[in-house]
Amino acid sequence: MKIHEYQAKEIFAAYQIPVQEQVVCTTVEQVGKAYDSMNHPVVVKAQVLVGGRGKAGGIKYCTSKEKAVDAAKNILGMDIKGLTVETVLVCKAVDIANEYYVGLINDRNTKSVLLMVSAEGGVEIEEVAKTHPEKILKIAIDPLVGLQPHQARNVFFKFMKDGNQVRQAADILVKLYKLYVEKDCSLAEINPLVIDNQNNVIALDAKVNFDDNALFRHPEYDAMADYTEDEKLEVDAKEKGLSYIKLDGNIGCMVNGAGLAMATMDMIKLYGGEPANFLDIGGSSNPKKVVHAMEYLVNDKKVKAVLINIFGGITRCDDVARGLLEAFSQMKVTIPIVIRLSGTNAEQGRGLLANNKELITADSMGEAARKVIEAAKKVK
Repeated sequence: MKIHEYQAKEIFAAYQIPVQEQVVCTTVEQVGKAYDSMNHPVVVKAQVLVGGRGKAGGIKYCTSKEKAVDAAKNILGMDIKGLTVETVLVCKAVDIANEYYVGLINDRNTKSVLLMVSAEGGVEIEEVAKTHPEKILKIAIDPLVGLQPHQARNVFFKFMKDGNQVRQAADILVKLYKLYVEKDCSLAEINPLVIDNQNNVIALDAKVNFDDNALFRHPEYDAMADYTEDEKLEVDAKEKGLSYIKLDGNIGCMVNGAGLAMATMDMIKLYGGEPANFLDIGGSSNPKKVVHAMEYLVNDKKVKAVLINIFGGITRCDDVARGLLEAFSQMKVTIPIVIRLSGTNAEQGRGLLANNKELITADSMGEAARKVIEAAKKVK
């Protein structure tokens, strides 16, 4: 789960990580009032859950109220990578002497939290990793011990010569790790961490992602969520017992089991098609889940054909067939549907669907993939 910069900075402040004075605004008038309250040059920053805001013109340095208001007029309503800017953050500007990157992320290779620090602050870390990977210091933090203050100081002594700066930066890093663990994060990033002209170390930007698997422990995060339309569908599907992720293709997939779902998508790609989604109905033999799954597929306007690939184990093929019949009775399905049933009660399932002339049957995954791709090509 991603949250906005202003929300991340509020969490930073709660952990006593120094951030700039800031005001969250949704109107041009509020931006003008924010500038008046600070009476100081400001930065107006678009609040959208994507990177590249600066390159898109979503971050402006303003030395007067008039410039701040003009910036707000241009940024509010702006489209950045498909997202409309509805909120801006007005921050007191900082005179920067040096910039650094600091990030914490889960690392499956070391089974620990990975600390990354670089002197290339203010630049997208992905770009640094691609062009100059040697400029990123990476340290796996022992999960049993955690990040110790002396370790944090040793890290920053590699980048800073001033002892006071090192102590401030190390203190911020220790607090950031504490935040990361206590808030069940999957990412916590400061880019840039800056030293101002008064020798203060400040988190100039903040990015925090929460681990979706730990959201049940944090009901307070619900109020912070700002889901896109696709993400809302994913959340709704999860509440109905489905795993659904929308993609950009035109062939809808309904499968039981994550591994088979991935293999089905690979098979579609192998034969030249593009999957429109990942949809795992799970191991339950509940026909209602099949109805819900069909609703997601049929309501996706990009979907030209559907492939249903079921390998009956815990999931019974006859229950899937009953769910399909119920779905067909409740909704108008105008797109081709290819179905492959194999495993537990497969014969019974095929028997239930035998009278439905609109279904295209297949005996193997390869055959099913080829048939659904051909069917999709015929749909205008």
